[in-house]
Amino acid sequence: MATQTKIILNKKPANHFHSLKEYPSFQFVRTHAELIAALLSGVLILSAWLFSSMLSSNAQVAVLLSAFVIGGFAKAKEGIEETIQDRTLNVELLMILAAIGSASIGYWTEGAILIFIFALSGALETYTMNKSEKEIASLMDLQPETAWKLTDNGTVEVRVEELTIGDSIVIKAGERIPADGKIIKGSTTIDESALTGESIPVEKEIDEDVFTGTVNGNGNITVEINKLSSESLFQKIVELVQAAKSERSPSQLFIERFESTYVKIVLLTVAFMMFLPHYLVGWSWTDTIYRAMILLVVASPCALVASIMPATLSSISSNARNGVLFKGGLHLENLASIKAIAFDKTGTLTEGKPAVTDNLVKNDIDTTALHEIVGSIEKASTHPLAQAVVNWCEKENYSTNLEVDEIQTISGKGVKAIVNGDEWLIGSARFVGTEKAENFLESYGNTFNREAKTIVYVAKEEVVVAAYALKDQMRKDTLKAIQTFNNLGIKTIMLTGDNESTAKAIAAEANISEYHANCLPQDKVEILKKLREKEERVAMIGDGINDAPALATANLGIAMGAGSDVALETADVVLVKNNLPKIVEALQASKRMNRVIKQNVIFSIAVILVLITSNFLQAIDLPLGVIGHEGSTILVILNGLRLLKI
Repeated sequence: MATQTKIILNKKPANHFHSLKEYPSFQFVRTHAELIAALLSGVLILSAWLFSSMLSSNAQVAVLLSAFVIGGFAKAKEGIEETIQDRTLNVELLMILAAIGSASIGYWTEGAILIFIFALSGALETYTMNKSEKEIASLMDLQPETAWKLTDNGTVEVRVEELTIGDSIVIKAGERIPADGKIIKGSTTIDESALTGESIPVEKEIDEDVFTGTVNGNGNITVEINKLSSESLFQKIVELVQAAKSERSPSQLFIERFESTYVKIVLLTVAFMMFLPHYLVGWSWTDTIYRAMILLVVASPCALVASIMPATLSSISSNARNGVLFKGGLHLENLASIKAIAFDKTGTLTEGKPAVTDNLVKNDIDTTALHEIVGSIEKASTHPLAQAVVNWCEKENYSTNLEVDEIQTISGKGVKAIVNGDEWLIGSARFVGTEKAENFLESYGNTFNREAKTIVYVAKEEVVVAAYALKDQMRKDTLKAIQTFNNLGIKTIMLTGDNESTAKAIAAEANISEYHANCLPQDKVEILKKLREKEERVAMIGDGINDAPALATANLGIAMGAGSDVALETADVVLVKNNLPKIVEALQASKRMNRVIKQNVIFSIAVILVLITSNFLQAIDLPLGVIGHEGSTILVILNGLRLLKI
């Protein structure tokens, strides 16, 4: 049974995602075939026992031999093939040798019972292991195979793979979205729970992105494709989850290396056990060989080998369902040991785009008229600060459609325009006049908090009449996540390219214990190297191309899902929905997984030791040894499967 996991994971190559829909069917057939063979073997054993008085000894042996072949064929074939392929011994061979050995000394019934329980537990293991694969199968089921493409002659149903960037598709209410794109007509609410784990639908309007596999709620929309189906966020999630399931954690790799050596030791011990007790303690030859066969069974490390992989796969699956994608069990296992977390500021701790937080307007100026003029002028600019001012004006229901004349953008400074015959300047203090700008703020008691805020000044006919304070807003969930990390004793560090005053203000607002300002990409790498020496295990969370070197340097790189492709490729963990508290949940899941693995390992070793001791004391027989051994294997698998529930 120790090789069960390997067969499941390697049946389909990790990059053949188009064939994953066939994958559950294969596992369904395999599971039922194994279960039917095991049950038929059990029926034959029961028949031989019930009709023992009616059957000759040869007939009983024939029935039990049939039970051997039917129940043990799959496992024997599996064990032999793997031994030839990997040139290593495995627990399947131990079980088959134990059953054959029992039959060779006349214990046909005991040998058949061993085969039956071994085959049954193998079928149950296949079934339970498949539970951790359901997230991939269900993900694939979420992706529609066809889409309604908008053409000059109306809508035409096409296969999703045929869609190209720039195509427009129509999605009706209640339908799943077949490809990543941007809404160009209509508005709706989107259920994104399949990707993010968040159950509350998200309102979507024109120019907002929608993702494959999510569900269109209550409105018909037209979407322009901006990513091929093979490059969609949905496809990346499937690839990450599948790759994670194929990668072994350090604990699993150790167990797999240990298995072959352990099996050799068991076989060598059994070889001595087959004759030494006869001479040393006076056992009969039958008892000596019988106890050697029981040792083959109870010393098998099935439960120990199954202690880790089911738990790891279950935890990876539940985290994927919750919007946290691990690229392997290694990273999930390591998360629990993180001592410090470094954060990029823009796009990670903050929203990554400025927003108006305050505004001042000179007392003798019509406030409504001023905001409408400013909004209309800034609407012609593509600068992020200008767009932030426009967004604020529109949010506050000020018109931004006034007629603007002679608009002129002065790079790095601001915008000049004529409205109703008056000249307006909107931009930096230097653009409107540094002294005038400072005097304007002073006249209002310097109301704005300059730290971490950018101020846009407005001048009418060379007189400063208003000012807007803008700031890259802290994410709503940032403070909660940082506080949790601090409470857990995990050091928090911010790495940013912003100046000292801005970095200091953001760090204070977020309650981050340490910050480094004016950081270039290479500076972040050097800081992380020093942190690794000091804190041993450090995680880095970022989203941009400039964060990729730091993500690679950290012990654990975590990328925000909306980040750059380079960051997503470099990171070890991906947050699908840019939600920092999800990392807190993943951290707790990692600790829970490590705790379950430790429970499984201790339990399985204890059971093996108790069974071996009981065998030497002649306190157990073969059927009881089989039940103890196989029962412990199933118990550790079921314990690991508890992690499927978050």
